[in-house]
Amino acid sequence: MALLDIRQRVGWLFMTVTVAHLILISAQVNTRRGVPMLEEAIFGSMAEVQRVATGGIGEARGFWQSYVDLRQTGRENEMLKQRVSQLEVALQRERAVAQQTRLLQQMLDLKQETPFATTPALVIASGASPDFRTMTLDKGSGQGLATDMAVIAPEGIVGRVILPTARAAKVQLIIDRNAAAAALVERSRAQGIVVGTGSERMRLEYVPGTADLKSGDRIVTSGMDGIYPKGFVIGQIESIERSAGEFTNVLVRPAVNLSALETVLVVTTPQEAPRAEKATRPE
Repeated sequence: MALLDIRQRVGWLFMTVTVAHLILISAQVNTRRGVPMLEEAIFGSMAEVQRVATGGIGEARGFWQSYVDLRQTGRENEMLKQRVSQLEVALQRERAVAQQTRLLQQMLDLKQETPFATTPALVIASGASPDFRTMTLDKGSGQGLATDMAVIAPEGIVGRVILPTARAAKVQLIIDRNAAAAALVERSRAQGIVVGTGSERMRLEYVPGTADLKSGDRIVTSGMDGIYPKGFVIGQIESIERSAGEFTNVLVRPAVNLSALETVLVVTTPQEAPRAEKATRPE
């Protein structure tokens, strides 16, 4: 065992001496460029070490720069999102203003075209019960409103005032089940009475069986009820049912979208037809 240990030591000593000898020879032997081989070997090794270190530092610097750029991009994206949100809110506001402007222009045009005295009013509430289809205006008797004054919109008639107070007024919509309006078919001039049903459709009643009616015909006011001025649009015939030569069910779709009203005009000029001729729905 001791002999083996001695041999290993001798072997390591021999290897060390050999390497030292090679180093000394390399230090004395020059390459073709006149540079000692030892110096060239050391320089090459150090250059590789520097190359690896430089590459690692470059990668670390690039990673850090990417991280910084990513953070900056994240902040810019957040700012852009906030800006987009602000622009969307501003766009919605501009759309609302534009829509309100269009509505006011339509009301102004209607007021100028209507040969009757009118006053504009805002819709501030709608009736909650389907049995009574009403809405509330922001003007009342203090502004000249009175019972049975017609309420109109650019598309046609809306209803009539049924309960004015000093600063507000309740309007019975034309689709209310107790509402009615004297009417005629614009195309054929056939006369009848449009009555409300409490739903989104009305019925045209008391039309002679010989009358000329077609789906799509426009129904307008005849002015015979003493409430609604003549010639205002009530709606359009949607469907027709006949039985034994008589009209049994003529449905009329209102011209006005009564669920989306914001402003209306109240006709303050008294109508010429006698109150006794006002169209009312038979019980």
